[in-house]
Amino acid sequence: MPITTSRTDTGVVTVTVDYPPVNALPSTAWFELADTITAAGADPATHVVVLRAQGRGFNAGVDIKEMQASEGFDALIAANHGCAAAFGAVYDCAVPVVVAVNGFCVGGGIGLVGNADVIVAAEGAVFGLPEVDRGALGAATHLARLVPQHMMRTLYYTAQNVTAEQLLHFGSVYRVVPGDELDDAAAEVAEQIAAKDTRVIRAAKAAINHIDPVDVKTSYRLEQGYTFELNLAGVADEHRDAFVATGKALNTGGRA
Repeated sequence: MPITTSRTDTGVVTVTVDYPPVNALPSTAWFELADTITAAGADPATHVVVLRAQGRGFNAGVDIKEMQASEGFDALIAANHGCAAAFGAVYDCAVPVVVAVNGFCVGGGIGLVGNADVIVAAEGAVFGLPEVDRGALGAATHLARLVPQHMMRTLYYTAQNVTAEQLLHFGSVYRVVPGDELDDAAAEVAEQIAAKDTRVIRAAKAAINHIDPVDVKTSYRLEQGYTFELNLAGVADEHRDAFVATGKALNTGGRA
């Protein structure tokens, strides 16, 4: 199954995503992931949720090939709503969410990780938003939770990646470990949280969200509005078609 769950006796629920080859999720999977995380947190027996992925990388964002194979804007709208639902589910989950990032975390993956409570990453893992190279916008809201403001802008405009080691320096990643120790590292911090009184931890999660200086859901939807404009103008299709055809960003020669 592409999205599966497992549970320990201590109340740690692990959600595993497995969409080969790169964990680029179709729109239905984003909604399924949202429902899975929400249901896990709603269960009073759950103390912590661990979100991890199987395969080459943690998440490669939306399935652009699915989008380009569809007529009109239905696939785009479904993907945008699905991403908003999944990002929101991580943020609103009634218990803390620990993410274990392997390989790469790009595009929509930043939305998941940026809204998580604790980030553990494998050595050499990379994080980034290639959105401008795909004719889209989005998840700057979440990238800004991982790096300082001017670094976020630089990474966003250039579509460059930042490494797990750099994020450890910025303080947004809790631990960076060898790849074969990633699951154990995520489980270790999850068990530390799970050992606390879940009534207190659930209250703490709600309190921390309420004092958050940025409304992440509203700001993300604002970003998506600009993406819709780029789609209506036909700009996004140019970039996505080029990526599907060549696997590379469209070379515009800097034209306006």
